[in-house]
Amino acid sequence: MPGPDADLALLVRAAQAAGPIALSFWRAQPKAWDKPDGAGPVTEADLAVNDALQDLLRGARPDYGWLSEESEADASRLDAQRCFIIDPIDGTRAFIAGQQGFAHSLAIAEGDRIIAAAVHLPAMDLTFTAHADGPALLNGKPIRPSDRGLADARVLTYKSATEPEHWKNGRTPPFRREFRPSLAWRLCLVAEGRFDAALSVRSVWEWDIAAGSLIAERAGARATTRRGQPMRFNSPRAMVDGMIVAGPRLHGEMLAGMV
Repeated sequence: MPGPDADLALLVRAAQAAGPIALSFWRAQPKAWDKPDGAGPVTEADLAVNDALQDLLRGARPDYGWLSEESEADASRLDAQRCFIIDPIDGTRAFIAGQQGFAHSLAIAEGDRIIAAAVHLPAMDLTFTAHADGPALLNGKPIRPSDRGLADARVLTYKSATEPEHWKNGRTPPFRREFRPSLAWRLCLVAEGRFDAALSVRSVWEWDIAAGSLIAERAGARATTRRGQPMRFNSPRAMVDGMIVAGPRLHGEMLAGMV
């Protein structure tokens, strides 16, 4: 079985190969449509990137399972020792709008833990990486989260997460809320200290956060469910019960303040 460093090298190679494919559709009016059941938009670029990643990654590791936002569900992944967890284009709405903030999010789980991760933003030439035995890197340089407390924090989340019903004593939290379209990128922004936390009080899809969660952890942040439990991946539902991702001090303050 390859080591986490070899698996990471494969993910980086795949992510960088996906970039030119996505950029060939970006700002070129790609075909787009809505998925059933309110699952959000998808474009021909998402599918093209998914096909290319599947060919490259599964061609190199045919015994690994496969979980991707843009592939049909395959229950055999649950029996695989390792599994790819992929979002071909995270931030599809940003992609459709011609914005730069979309990412390829690639991870490998061993059992229920992530051991290798790459998040690549091709329009911005940013590549975040980590494996289970090494540091978190941005374009090859180490990154670290901030050490701010709750009152001074800039938190990447959606507006409803700040409603008083989610916080003890029914108070709106004091942090400054901001937003970025790609969940994977949000976690990486926390990992490099440009923002202080990423929060979701709703369940999140594994493919959105698998890669970013490891990158944040290896940078020195804590990445847990909204209840403070360890994140577990390659689950039957492919969902995690919300998330708090922040430096250790802020993570503790946010967890203590939430209902």
